[in-house]
Amino acid sequence: MRTSPLLLALPALATAQQIPFLDQLNPYIDQVKGYFGAATSTVASAASSAIPSSISIPNPAASAAAAFAATKVPRLTLENQKSLLVPSSTVGGPEEWLLFVTGGNKSCFGLCESAERAWNESVGLMSASSTPPHFTLLDCDDQGVLCAAWALSPPTVIHMLLPQPLPDQSKPATTVRSIHLNRTTVAAPEIAAIHLQETYKEVPPYEGLWHPFDGPLAEYGVQIPVGYALWGFSKVPSWAFMIGVSFLSRSFMSRRMGAAPARPAGGTPAPAT
Repeated sequence: MRTSPLLLALPALATAQQIPFLDQLNPYIDQVKGYFGAATSTVASAASSAIPSSISIPNPAASAAAAFAATKVPRLTLENQKSLLVPSSTVGGPEEWLLFVTGGNKSCFGLCESAERAWNESVGLMSASSTPPHFTLLDCDDQGVLCAAWALSPPTVIHMLLPQPLPDQSKPATTVRSIHLNRTTVAAPEIAAIHLQETYKEVPPYEGLWHPFDGPLAEYGVQIPVGYALWGFSKVPSWAFMIGVSFLSRSFMSRRMGAAPARPAGGTPAPAT
C-alpha cells in the first residue's frame, strides 16, 4: 500500500508552524493575500460591468393583455369614424362605447405607456362582464386631425352612449363623457370601473361646441375642416408665429405713423383778435 506524499508532509507542516521564522513571514503572506483579494474583486467588477445591469424582459401578463386588446379594440381613424361609431340594430337601447385616446412622443410626450398598459388590462376585465361595451382606440400621433376636430388630448377615455334611430329615422342625442386619466398612477381597475361600477355617471355629459355628434360644428359639417386648420396651426413652429406677429406689428405701426397729420412749418398760429 502506497502512502500519499501529502500525508507524509503533514507532520513537517505541523512542526514548521512552531518555527519563529515563519511568524515573521505572516505580514508578507497577508500582504500577498490582500493583493490577491484586490485582483479578485477587480476581475469580478469587470465581469459584472460586461453584463448589462438591467435586461428588459417582457412582462408575460402585459404582453398577453396587449395581444388580447389588439384583437378586441379596432382603431378609430378619420376614414372609418362615421361607419365604426354606429349602434347595431340588434340592441334595443343606447349602445355603450369606450374610446381610449392615446398618443406617442408627439401628442403625449412619451408618457402614455403606463395608461396604455392599464387600458389593455382593463379591456380583458370589461370583456368578461355580462354586458361588455364596445371598444375603440384613437392614436393622436397618427390621427391628429380627428383629435383636433374633437378637441381630445391623451390619455383620456371617452364614454359614449350611442342611441338607436327613432321610427321616423330621426337621431336622438348622443351622451358623451370625457374622463381624463392620470399618466402615472392610472391602473386597470380604475378604467374597468367606468363600465363595471358605472363611475362614468360621476362625470357630467359634455354638450359644448366640440361634441363629436351633436355639437354646432358637427351639425354644420365644419368639424373636420376646423380640425384640419387647428392641426395645421399646431405644425407651425413657434418662431414662425413670432416672426409673423413682429412683421404685422411693424406694418401696423408704420401705417399709423404715415397717416399722422403733418405739423405746419410756421408753428402754431396766433389766435385771431
